[in-house]
Amino acid sequence: MNAKILLVDDETNILDGLRRLLGKEFSIETATSGEVALNFLMESGPFAVVVSDMRMPGMNGVQFLSAVRERWPETVRLMLTGNADIQTAIDAVNEGCVFRFLTKPCPENILKPALHAGLAQYALITAEKELLEKTLLGSVQVLTEILAVVNPAAFSRASRVHHTVKHIAQQLGLRDSWRYEVAAMLSQVGCVAFDAETVEAAYAGMALPDVERERFKMHPSIAFELLSRIPRLELVAAMIARQQDQAPAKEQAHTSPAIDPVTLGANLLKIAVDFDQFQFQGASADVALEKLVSRPAEYYPVAVKALETLSTDAIPFVTEEISIREMCTGMILDENLRSPAGLLLVARNQKISYPLLVRVRSLYQKSSIPAKIRVKIPQQESIPSLETTK
Repeated sequence: MNAKILLVDDETNILDGLRRLLGKEFSIETATSGEVALNFLMESGPFAVVVSDMRMPGMNGVQFLSAVRERWPETVRLMLTGNADIQTAIDAVNEGCVFRFLTKPCPENILKPALHAGLAQYALITAEKELLEKTLLGSVQVLTEILAVVNPAAFSRASRVHHTVKHIAQQLGLRDSWRYEVAAMLSQVGCVAFDAETVEAAYAGMALPDVERERFKMHPSIAFELLSRIPRLELVAAMIARQQDQAPAKEQAHTSPAIDPVTLGANLLKIAVDFDQFQFQGASADVALEKLVSRPAEYYPVAVKALETLSTDAIPFVTEEISIREMCTGMILDENLRSPAGLLLVARNQKISYPLLVRVRSLYQKSSIPAKIRVKIPQQESIPSLETTK
């Protein structure tokens, strides 16, 4: 069995006995303390199951399993101890989220089924995670591809907002960071309710009729109505709905686990959108950051500070003017594509995906765009052509 099990006990003779008993049927590793086990998890993980003794010097079993739960939530946790008092069991379940509580000496006919049950639980958890990552995030990718075709300006902004939010989440070490990233990717999806000219004018800060301006401010609530019915996206939808809110005054000084993730996610979106808006209207990244810093009542300062390390480095590109027939997926537009009437069809800096490539070639065949266009070609990538792309 490939899934590994880590046994933790300060008594080496017990570990040796368990290894002999279980080694032929399970993939077993051992550690003699909670501290050693945590290092082992970092260096040699992931482990499907961790079995810990309760009474150990330094870090006890409950403290150790609580740490495992915090850092490796998918790992299934079992406790094996000779201290069978009820309070130990309560602490183990409440603080360590223990899957099974076993007492020493534990008969083989109880221990082995418990380990098999732990491995089955781990398989269930990881399968659910894979479903989340591949199915849900894949669906999100489809939605963003559609947004790219329907409203290029909104897609372009969402891409930049995603880059910023992803960086902040990484710098702050936020748990379940995928939610903040997905919220960023879908933050502008409500703009599908508006024509492309209105969206582009709103982003550019151009004057709009009062009714139209107020209507455009509703795009977060439109997105909420579209997304809130999708399982697993309820919190994401709530973040997007509140992306124009200011950070609550009592929570502006720091971000902590106590902060509601919806409130935090909404403010991360506000930071990223405003950061992008300042730059869209001509400010440099440094000046845009200064503007955010100067408004501590609106944003979490610690999240704004994370932008100080936002990388501006880019993959090396070669900029060329090519024909539409030469365009391939993976290239990046270096200019806006507009219709003869001036309508934005594809935004500058948009990466060419397969659906977008098909659309661009269709527009060219209808004489809606010029025969040549300026693109950036990543030097370190081998770019497939339309004919070879599946």
